[in-house]
Amino acid sequence: MAAPLTFAIPKGRILDEALPVMARAGLVPEDAFHDKGNRSLTFGTTRDDVRLIRVRAFDVATFVAHGAAQAGIVGSDVIEEFDYSDLYAPVDLAIGHCRLSLAAPADTAEAHVGASHLRVATKYPNITRRWFEGRGVQAECVKLNGAMEIAPALGLAGRIVDLVSTGRTLVENGLEERDVIMQVSARLIVNRAALKTDPRVADLVERFRANVAAPA
Repeated sequence: MAAPLTFAIPKGRILDEALPVMARAGLVPEDAFHDKGNRSLTFGTTRDDVRLIRVRAFDVATFVAHGAAQAGIVGSDVIEEFDYSDLYAPVDLAIGHCRLSLAAPADTAEAHVGASHLRVATKYPNITRRWFEGRGVQAECVKLNGAMEIAPALGLAGRIVDLVSTGRTLVENGLEERDVIMQVSARLIVNRAALKTDPRVADLVERFRANVAAPA
């Protein structure tokens, strides 16, 4: 019997929206998954041949790209940041919508006009550097995993690049959204080698593709 497929799902903002899409595709976690006191990272599903791992969003891409998981769900921001050659994102799940934006203190000049070098706080250093390079600016990226909005006030960086949904957190910390770097949504991702060698992965792709939109 073939080993079960491993399907990686992210903790955090995408998960609640992902579960109904997964259910429509026939992938329902075991009851223990919903127990908030359960610290397990691996769970069974209603399919005997598929198990779930619940990890940080950035780690979903790494597990799938390296073949430790064969498929998963993650934001397009993470896919773009890592740009793994072994990762394929065949389905936009139309959930987890937000944007990755450049923000600066409200009382500062335009974020990058006339500048040749800027220090930017972000958890997306690769995307940030590429975006600024395209505008002739060298970005010195300070890697943070959270609390980005306080970096300018504490003098750590003059700008931030972070995910924005409503923009309320920016305003509450005296920041303004200056540029949208990319629109973000959640994607189904698969390992390219697994897609070619395991028909169950191709079947998952088709199930998700057919069930992205909620039934009427």
